[in-house]
Amino acid sequence: MKKTKHRCYILVLLTIVTIAGCASAKQVKAPSQHISSNQVLQSLRLTNRYFMDKWPDTGKPIYTNRWRPSNIWTRAVYYEGLMALYQIDPDQSYYNYAVDWGNKHKWGMRNGVETRNADDQACGQTYLDLYEIEPQPQRIKDIKANIDFIIQSGKVDDWTWIDAIQMGMPVFAKLGVINNDKTYFEYMYKMYHHSKVIEGGGLYNKADKLWWRDKDFVPPYQEPNGQDCYWSRGNGWVVAALVRVLDLIPQDEAHRAEYLQDYKDLMEALLPIQRADGFWNVSLHDADHFGGRETSGTALFVYGMAWGINKGILDEKTYRPVVEKAWIAMSNEAIHPSGFLGFMQGTGKEPKDGQPVSFSSMPDFEDYGLGCFLLGGTEVYKMLNK
Repeated sequence: MKKTKHRCYILVLLTIVTIAGCASAKQVKAPSQHISSNQVLQSLRLTNRYFMDKWPDTGKPIYTNRWRPSNIWTRAVYYEGLMALYQIDPDQSYYNYAVDWGNKHKWGMRNGVETRNADDQACGQTYLDLYEIEPQPQRIKDIKANIDFIIQSGKVDDWTWIDAIQMGMPVFAKLGVINNDKTYFEYMYKMYHHSKVIEGGGLYNKADKLWWRDKDFVPPYQEPNGQDCYWSRGNGWVVAALVRVLDLIPQDEAHRAEYLQDYKDLMEALLPIQRADGFWNVSLHDADHFGGRETSGTALFVYGMAWGINKGILDEKTYRPVVEKAWIAMSNEAIHPSGFLGFMQGTGKEPKDGQPVSFSSMPDFEDYGLGCFLLGGTEVYKMLNK
């Protein structure tokens, strides 16, 4: 009888030890909640190397449902991110890769110098960046001719969807700086104001401090839960546009105060709707409508918040925990060992597009999401090195 009791005690003890051991093992495997600038840089290098290795020919057309030239907006956003990475990690291969891209397309745009489509103009952001590094006139000849054509037309209603604000607006800002010409700043504002206040009744909702993607989403359109539809990546594009423009224009630029207020209001609106896991949902006000982690919108919000902290515009005590939580979430949950980024919504304009979004799902284009991630990570790196 005593032996039986002893065996029972031993079994209980072994069970407790086993449970404790499992718990201990889980704790060891749990991702670190501490981030360092070196860890951030390694993540940026890994994800970027994956892409550069996959696309060694910078001029190779992109095929999804049809062929597209590789100077379209998706690839242009990637190069925005690459040029940001080059600032903190001046690897000559990055610069060469970007220059080769420009050369392969003869520093032109998909639909020529009379295109009005901001998606065509996005490549100009990198052309202008590369011109500032090496002022070779051919690098900006076509993009300047295009924007001058837009200004001479007197037409200001081209940006009918909020993505266009990010694709086109920073081009105007950079040309204004390079040419020391306020004409570009003034026309940029007219186009921004039209999208914000006039287009489809105004695409900016001052009450919620968020943007409807285009006139199709202005109320009475609603999400299934009765809330307005605010698409995560769409609002992320506005964040990126405002950050990039504020980074460029002079302190005394006539409309800077309005851009700055719109930026701060948008940052404030994002604070209470961050997911518990650190990401933001595809639909910002309806967590159940295609809910779940999404990397591109999250990365753009990180970009905006970290930039604001670095510039002393946002309160660090309020925003830094939000940024760190989001960066840890993306680092731990989205990056594959290969450098491929998961939880990336494909192209579209609303929550239902590009679904399903999962760790292993492949978006129709891999480039723009990586560009968003590189932009965000670069500012996080700067924040950690302040």
